[in-house]
Amino acid sequence: HCESLHSLIIPDSVTSIGYCAFRDCTSLKSLVIPDSVTSIGDSTFRGCSALSSIVIPDGVTYIVDETFAYCKSLRSVVIPDGVTSIGDHAFWGCESLRSVVIPDGVTIIGSGAFLGCTSLTDIVIPDSVTSIVDLAFDGCKSLRSIVIPDGVTSIGCGAFAYCKSLKSLVLHDSVTYIGNEAFHGCESLSSLVIPDSVTRIRDSAFSGCASLSSLVIPDSVM
Repeated sequence: HCESLHSLIIPDSVTSIGYCAFRDCTSLKSLVIPDSVTSIGDSTFRGCSALSSIVIPDGVTYIVDETFAYCKSLRSVVIPDGVTSIGDHAFWGCESLRSVVIPDGVTIIGSGAFLGCTSLTDIVIPDSVTSIVDLAFDGCKSLRSIVIPDGVTSIGCGAFAYCKSLKSLVLHDSVTYIGNEAFHGCESLSSLVIPDSVTRIRDSAFSGCASLSSLVIPDSVM
């Protein structure tokens, strides 16, 4: 809780930043992480509400749980190509974050990873992702379009709930399962074709989709 810390340069000798190291440093605006860093712990920058941008070093391969949660001023983040996993609630409550490019190597986007990123308008999910888990993009009310890549087989509970601006949604033939409230409250979505690969649509998956006037459900759904 270094509430008066405004800027920080981490020296090249550092290779790891530990759990909650800078949590709730609410005045921290400027931060330079050297390329020597390969590991950043859980909740390391949680609550750094003045931090507006971050470049994650190329050597980091995992963004772990709640690393940048409630960084409310964070507008841009560069995720390096070597990252393979984005942890649970990693960017939870980053309400100023507008766009994110997830690199091709990422296979896991954790539960609530972008929950409550209310300014997020654009996100590219790579083909390497195989599952979109619970609450991953819940409350991203500015998100306008989403393409679920070919490799994704399941969409978890509340994954895109309350994405109120979502008008365009593309589901590919790899999807077999749509979870409870997956698209609940997507009130701008007007039409959707569910692919033949889908066998289960769970409770309230499309409840509250007030503009949905055209929905094609295949015979494969049980």
